[in-house]
Amino acid sequence: MMPSAHLPLSVPCLKGNELRYVSECIETEWVSSVGKYVSEFETRFSDYLGTPGAVAMVNGTASLHIALKLAGVGPDDEVIVPTVTFVAPVNTVRYCGAHPIFADCDAYLNIDLEKVTDFLATKCDKTPMGARNRETGRLIKACIIVHIFGMPVNIVPFLTTFKAWGISIVEDSTEALGSFYRNIDGQKKMAGTVGEYGCFSFNGNKIITTGGGGMLVAQDPQNLAFAKYLSTQAKDDELYFVHNHIGYNYRLTNVQAAIGVAQMEMLPTFVDKKRKNFRTYRSMLASVEQVSLIEEPDYAFSNCWYYALVLENGSDRAALMEALKLSGIETRPIWYLQHLQKPFQGSFLLPIETALNLYDRILNIPCSVSLSEDDIVRVCEGIATFYEKRHQ
Repeated sequence: MMPSAHLPLSVPCLKGNELRYVSECIETEWVSSVGKYVSEFETRFSDYLGTPGAVAMVNGTASLHIALKLAGVGPDDEVIVPTVTFVAPVNTVRYCGAHPIFADCDAYLNIDLEKVTDFLATKCDKTPMGARNRETGRLIKACIIVHIFGMPVNIVPFLTTFKAWGISIVEDSTEALGSFYRNIDGQKKMAGTVGEYGCFSFNGNKIITTGGGGMLVAQDPQNLAFAKYLSTQAKDDELYFVHNHIGYNYRLTNVQAAIGVAQMEMLPTFVDKKRKNFRTYRSMLASVEQVSLIEEPDYAFSNCWYYALVLENGSDRAALMEALKLSGIETRPIWYLQHLQKPFQGSFLLPIETALNLYDRILNIPCSVSLSEDDIVRVCEGIATFYEKRHQ
């Protein structure tokens, strides 16, 4: 019997104008951080989101770091972050010398803002300098909300609360390009455009990619200008190399931006395909009683970036992963909870319950844009066969 072909978890799709645009960069020798494609990528991106502008950066982590700097986060401040997330947003809090406050997740794996607002109401004080955590005495400058796997956080009911407390909202939309809220003041609002700052990633597994890369958007054009200034080494006089602030070498290259422009042309098609494949998975797995998929909430439209399979019993996960691996199917457990990571142990915690309950029950299954229906059949049959054998 021939071994099954490898089915990866997530790979990019580069079948548009990427090669043509990159070839132009090479032919004209505009390959570094200056060139027409950087500006074009920023313009196309901001037009798509409906923001006053965008600043291209070397990766999503850099955009998060700059967003926190713009929010005024500094040494010994605090930032509220989810424990269910990739490590990058928590790391950027520490880059600023600040401290994370870890929050629980809701049923969509997103930060539980009800617990956050309860913490503010019962454990914090309003001061002329902002919200102060009574237990630590530190000021809380920002809250990073991460739209996990492309599912928008239920932020709308809490916008007034955060504004009243003077806490900036930084949207980690690195997984949520193309997702949107169905109705905010009667309008569709894209994920990443509701808070003061929105951060995006173009890593190889994201819905569009530049190999690496990120983007920062903001509601205030002055903040965008300052973000560009900080991310390009904070040059006050480019001829005489005068710098009045600490700057960062965070600018995206023209070659990467050229790929990004081509990927933006394909984004609507990618979102449609991701959603179509999700519906196919849902239909084919409906008869497997031991698993379910996290669906998009009524208030939002998801790009369905990653598919989160919820297992009835977490003790099945390692065995299911191994069975699928032996069939050539790549899967991935959710990230280790951040409040348990060694660098963050001892951090301030809000009550964490749902995250602990769901942690070992979540499995990501193949989700590439190029995934065919036959591929999905193969994954679903592998899952069904596992449970048939498991419970014989």
